Amino acid sequence: MKNYFNFTLTGKQLFPVWALLIVFFFIPYSFVQYQLQHLQDTLQGVASLGAMTPWYALMLLLLLVEYAFMFYIVKLTLEHVEYNEKLLTFTGKFGDFMRVLIPGFLLTLITFGIYGPWFLAKIMRFYAGNTRYEQDGIEFKGKGSDLFVIILLTLVIPMVIVMVILISTLVGVALGTDVKPGNMSVVTTIVMVVLMLLVLIPYCYYVYKWYVNFRFKGYEIQWKTNFWNSAAQIALQLFLSVITIGIYSPLATLKLFQYFAERTEARSEASSKTFGYDIEAGKDLLFIWGQLLLTAITIGIWFPWAYCSVNKRILGKTYVEAV
Repeated sequence: MKNYFNFTLTGKQLFPVWALLIVFFFIPYSFVQYQLQHLQDTLQGVASLGAMTPWYALMLLLLLVEYAFMFYIVKLTLEHVEYNEKLLTFTGKFGDFMRVLIPGFLLTLITFGIYGPWFLAKIMRFYAGNTRYEQDGIEFKGKGSDLFVIILLTLVIPMVIVMVILISTLVGVALGTDVKPGNMSVVTTIVMVVLMLLVLIPYCYYVYKWYVNFRFKGYEIQWKTNFWNSAAQIALQLFLSVITIGIYSPLATLKLFQYFAERTEARSEASSKTFGYDIEAGKDLLFIWGQLLLTAITIGIWFPWAYCSVNKRILGKTYVEAV
């Protein structure tokens, strides 16, 4: 028997947080970006760096403001996820979140991103550890060290290798032929995009596999997947998104969600459960694009209603089934 989720949050409930995020983050952030661009166009060298430094500092402060508001959006989201007519509860406090956020954010900055995986693991543990269903807690089991290795092996090292090979090849071609710089630029862009997409396939697979790693009421919730089949599925959806100039991308996301939901297993010593999603390809694609267009037309004002509508549709067709 399939037991479906539900999402009860409304756009009206989310709108106040979204409006404050626009006022205290999006508008100031856009102004800071404008000032930085203006200084970059008018100043050079040391003068440019000196004038831009305070604006970069303000931009980092605004990112902290964004994360603070995201706490309330995540909190509202979790508190309105329903399963078997019972809502999740979230007990996390804003002050506790800031004690995780500020040190982690600063450590990530001063280590030039190296601490980022451990920071993300702490954020995940905070949200999972403060989420309950029928008084039972959820534990996130992913480790920062595992994510660091994943990022290093599937993103950093492959990108460095790709850049070295590409630069060496371009230099060799430029010295040995009469290819015009304009044509070289086009070829370089195409090759770079293709190579980056190829690199992203294993990166996306292993990062999201890292995310899906929870313990709840004696159940271990993880992906049960095969890398090569999964990589082929990711590659197919990326390819379809690219050749349709992004038009297909919402459906690509749902196809991948369905594919991996069906391969997500909750296993305990006594029983096993699996997840799934009842996709309606054409209707789902049109529905999501409708919400995106309404958000664009209203310059973002419709976003809370779009967010709630899309989540309600997707969660309402996502289920858990005993094996």
